Amino acid sequence: MKLADITPVILTWNEEPNLGRCLNALHWAREVVIVDSGSTDETERIARSFPNVRWMVRPFDDHTKQWNFGLDAVNTEWVLSLDADYVTPGMIQTECESLPGGPVAWYGAFRYLIHGRPLSASLYPPRALLFKKASCRYEQDGHTQLLKLNGESGHLKSVFDHDDRKPLSRWIASQYKYAELEAAKLMLADGSSLRIQDRLRKWILPAPVMTLVYTLLVKRTILDGWPGIYYTLQRVIAEFMLSLCLAERRLGIK
Repeated sequence: MKLADITPVILTWNEEPNLGRCLNALHWAREVVIVDSGSTDETERIARSFPNVRWMVRPFDDHTKQWNFGLDAVNTEWVLSLDADYVTPGMIQTECESLPGGPVAWYGAFRYLIHGRPLSASLYPPRALLFKKASCRYEQDGHTQLLKLNGESGHLKSVFDHDDRKPLSRWIASQYKYAELEAAKLMLADGSSLRIQDRLRKWILPAPVMTLVYTLLVKRTILDGWPGIYYTLQRVIAEFMLSLCLAERRLGIK
């Protein structure tokens, strides 16, 4: 695989605190496609300051359609799908050029950072980041989107940074929207098809408590000091929001 065959795609909406770091790490790409949802901060100015960026605006309806719009704009065989708070490691350039043929998608693992300070562990899962445009398409799955693969997959050795520096108020607002979508999905799902985590979430009460214990003690984020405690509280709050949205539906409020 040649670097010239890869186009990074990034979705943005008011990503001023993050976008510069993300784009600085993509200097090797001939073109970076950014699909913006109508940012009102300095996101556009930052994006246009990079000569390899193609800036596109699409009114937001859902993440799946937004991502697929970005894929359709790509002119290369391969796509590197990134959030604006991801930082691509330098070794990805060498690794991509040495990847074997066969897989149509490659998963990347993450190092989680709290405002620039790395955690020793997190709950953030690997994600399909590098994939063939012709063999993959996004589909909606609760509050997020899943990449449907028409072929085999592999795992990159490169580890990406997740370093979101937007304010806490923005995170809380986003989590509430995600919780509503996830609650709707869980209420309609057949219990036998759900992962154990999602079965616990449907019981409402256990998930926040177990998230606290698992993240702080099993994942040992307590050893990361205040960044680890901050991250743990974020995960617990996200689970409480989901529990509240599920309780609303059981009460018939929604």
